[in-house]
Amino acid sequence: MSENPPIRDDAQEFFDEGQLVGVWTTQPLGRRLDYKGPEGGCWIGAFVEVPLGPRKVMGVVWGPGKGDWDYAKTRKVIRVLDVPPMRAELREFLEKAGAYTLTDMESMLRLGVRAPGLGDPPSMRKIYRKGEVEPDRMTEARGRILDALDEYGDLSFTLKELSETAGVTSSVVKGLVKLGAVSEQDTPRDLPFARLDPSLPGKELAPDQAEAAEQLKAGVRSGAYGTTLLRGVTGSGKTEVYLEAVAECLRKGRQALVLLPEIALTAEFLTRVLERFGAKPAEWHSGVTMTERRRTWKMVGQGGAQLVVGARSALFLPFRELGLIVVDEEHDTSYKQEDGVLYNARDMTVLRASICSAQVILASATPSLESWANAEAGKYTRIDLTSRYGDAVMPDMRAIDMRGVKLAGNRWISPVLKAEVEARVASGEQALLFINRRGYAPVTICRACGHQIGCDHCDARMVEHRFQKRLVCHQCGESKALHEICPSCEAEDSLAAVGPGVERLAEEAAELFPEARISTLSSDMYGSARALKAEIVGIAEGAADIIIGTQLVAKGHNFPLLTLVGVIDADLGLQGSDLRAAERTFQLMRQVAGRSGRSEKKGTALMQTYQPEHPVIRAILAGDENAFWTAEAGERRMAGVPPYGRLAGIILSSTDLQEVFDFGGELARLDGPLRQIDAQVFGPAPAPIARVRGRHRVRLLVKADKNAPLQRALKAWIKQVKVPTHLRLSIDIDPQSFY
Repeated sequence: MSENPPIRDDAQEFFDEGQLVGVWTTQPLGRRLDYKGPEGGCWIGAFVEVPLGPRKVMGVVWGPGKGDWDYAKTRKVIRVLDVPPMRAELREFLEKAGAYTLTDMESMLRLGVRAPGLGDPPSMRKIYRKGEVEPDRMTEARGRILDALDEYGDLSFTLKELSETAGVTSSVVKGLVKLGAVSEQDTPRDLPFARLDPSLPGKELAPDQAEAAEQLKAGVRSGAYGTTLLRGVTGSGKTEVYLEAVAECLRKGRQALVLLPEIALTAEFLTRVLERFGAKPAEWHSGVTMTERRRTWKMVGQGGAQLVVGARSALFLPFRELGLIVVDEEHDTSYKQEDGVLYNARDMTVLRASICSAQVILASATPSLESWANAEAGKYTRIDLTSRYGDAVMPDMRAIDMRGVKLAGNRWISPVLKAEVEARVASGEQALLFINRRGYAPVTICRACGHQIGCDHCDARMVEHRFQKRLVCHQCGESKALHEICPSCEAEDSLAAVGPGVERLAEEAAELFPEARISTLSSDMYGSARALKAEIVGIAEGAADIIIGTQLVAKGHNFPLLTLVGVIDADLGLQGSDLRAAERTFQLMRQVAGRSGRSEKKGTALMQTYQPEHPVIRAILAGDENAFWTAEAGERRMAGVPPYGRLAGIILSSTDLQEVFDFGGELARLDGPLRQIDAQVFGPAPAPIARVRGRHRVRLLVKADKNAPLQRALKAWIKQVKVPTHLRLSIDIDPQSFY
């Protein structure tokens, strides 16, 4: 073969053996690498295995090689993986998303290949599911295996996965197979998912719902890009409406993706999909096995998965023909990734849909101000559902003015709320007591010296989790046993829990309502997502009289017997300097109140507040959402902040406090590229939580006009300095939190 590189063609789709190809790998190298095409050649977008030093790594063929390296010394692609090439629209999406978020291409590519075992050759395998026989003798190890199989439902495991999940040896699994308690099956790897039937009848829709569904279906039929804000009061049937758009998408032979903000929501949603289409969709989130994740990734690319239900990372799956993306509870903050690649899945959804000519449905009872403003400006279509589904009506909203209520120091439930809860329990209905704080108490203080128990690695107070008998840092996850003596003054029996958390509220409820069945819902109180889902299903079926919950309960759950919601501290979110504090409090309170009265009986929502005259509280009680959004939009516009201005957060961290402040100061002084676009730099200043995991944190905030070329200016700004080896610099475009 010639030792001269073949002629380069930037428009080329297929590369012959020996031709130079440019490969992006997932390794942090900062550039594409040239390789010679493999035996048999390869297509652009091919997933390949290439040599990198002594290692073999995975990459994607992104185009022709540059040819700026000695061709004779250029190494050859080892092999092409047996998966469809990455489509041009996904490559374009990764590039544009990376450019917007100022993220390197290697990190973006890692989001697009998050499936285990992609390089494994096709083969027969053994998979394991729950058998039909109960073992005659139960041991702890056997019990763990059966519990794991129950927990993951009908999802399949490999032998290694099941052993590791249950924490037992493979011989225990094999023993249960011999008894028939575990089923071992031969199956080809990665089978297509069962076909969904869009011709099956959906639920009967009210006239306004049917009209909304027809609008959404027309958008899907157009085959063009468009974004619709589907705004409907809680319980208005938004899910049934957008499922009709999903059905239309499937009828057109295109794929659909539904993003949910919380894994715990998937169980109920999967049931609704099964009822509507006769089969379950593919799932993509942390609650499914690695085997199932690989299967979903491959089937999405091959067209063997019509509908995917997943978390925000499902947006980066290699869809073959994506026609519809639904972002349910689009306002939810969990759509913003706060570590690694910093992106907002809601915004990236719109980008991906625009590239592949798909429709987007942003569904929420309380939309984000960004989506509300885009609808007001005509960028998004807006559809409003103003009445609840069936016979349900919106709950009565009332405030309990706590300024005149006398409570004991260890009590948080007012007499008025207590009486209302008792009345509901007596009539066989359910009551929800809501507080947006995990754990038992947010602060543990020494009554002798005033010392507050803090994290050893963060500037954050440790939260007592009495059920776990631990103190936990909610910033870094560090935990330690409850103290018996003060670590500062060594006084005994002097430590006191201050303030309420969900566990403390549950303790108080157990004392006030001794005959009631109480269920506590908090994300950190369950060992797995499946266990949490099971608890939620039990509540919906009437297994509890009183539900104690954090914001987890505000996200889309339907409890038919729930007729009373009591908010313990409605003022909690109004504190602090977050520009979205009012918006988030409004959304959360409206969402929580909407859990009440979703069936035949009218609901009531009571909010305990020390600020009943606060504009947010008044807006919630009045139910005048448009007035709230209009007023909030006016304030943001005057301040020039999102969605009427642009922000970027610069987060610096180092183990050396002086180094991080010196570097931040240098950055602030070199603000010439930012001044050229009339942007302002604020800081450097210590982050609100100034130390996390032993690293000191400093923030700068860049503010610019809405149409300013912010990313270009930021790149030029950062390019002026060399980041020290031990210092980390992160850029957060459109920050959602400022901790």
